[in-house]
Parts: sequence; C-alpha cells; structure tokens
Amino acid sequence: MSFLKRLFGGGGGGDAQAPAAAKEIEYKGFAIKATPYKEGGQFQTCGVVSKEVDGVVKEHKFIRADRFSTLDDAVEVSLTKGRQLVDEQGERMFG
Repeated sequence: MSFLKRLFGGGGGGDAQAPAAAKEIEYKGFAIKATPYKEGGQFQTCGVVSKEVDGVVKEHKFIRADRFSTLDDAVEVSLTKGRQLVDEQGERMFG
C-alpha cells in the first residue's frame, strides 16, 4: 500500500527535497543558480543556467552524479559545472 501512496502523492517517502537556490552568481552574462538537493543522506550536484535571449528568459537545468556530504561542497561544484556549461556551450545550450 505504501508504494501506491507514494506513487499517487499520499505518502512522505524518501528524503529527497525540491531544490532551492542555495547560491546564485553572474558569469559572462548568464545567471547560474546552485540548487543541490539532499538524496540518500548526501547532497546531489544540481543547478540552473539562465539568460535573457530576445526578451525571453531561457533556462537549462542540470543534474550531475556527483554527491557530497556537505551542502557547501555541493554548491561550489554546482557553480563550477554551471560555468563549465557556459564556457563549452554558451547560448547553444538553449537550442
């Protein structure tokens, strides 16, 4: 029964939490938000890269397999991954 409750939103289940912006930076005209979340007792690398293009805010969400025991470490790696995406792909990541 608990499986059905989780499937249809009736139970608390797991310790995964919706990501909230832990830190945001500006980098080469892009906004990078670190949004790590707790999964399995550790913090999962996660973030959002956004930029206004032709009057519309475009977003690219990313999640990486890297996990850390502290939120601070996960935030720093998330920001690093965001900068790497900007350097490698630029506005192409929105296409």
